[in-house]
Amino acid sequence: MNRGLWFVAGAGAGVYAMIRGRRAAEALTAEGLRDRWSAATLGLRMVRDEVAQGKAEAELDLRARLGLVPDTTPELEAPTRTTTEISSTDEEGTH
Repeated sequence: MNRGLWFVAGAGAGVYAMIRGRRAAEALTAEGLRDRWSAATLGLRMVRDEVAQGKAEAELDLRARLGLVPDTTPELEAPTRTTTEISSTDEEGTH
């Protein structure tokens, strides 16, 4: 039984080493290096987007806690009458 156990353990280690060797050889080819580079750039883009989204959410949260107006473009409003226009209309109507 003892010899059989060591045989199975040795065969398993050999298969594991063979698989790892193939993966390492594939990773060092031009195509493998290109795949790893594109995966790394994709990962960096995803991290950059997550950080930007987190910063925007944190800024909105901070502005809400401090009671500040969000940084948006003000909407155009209809012009209002000034007090001189109101007083001149009232004076004309009383005469």
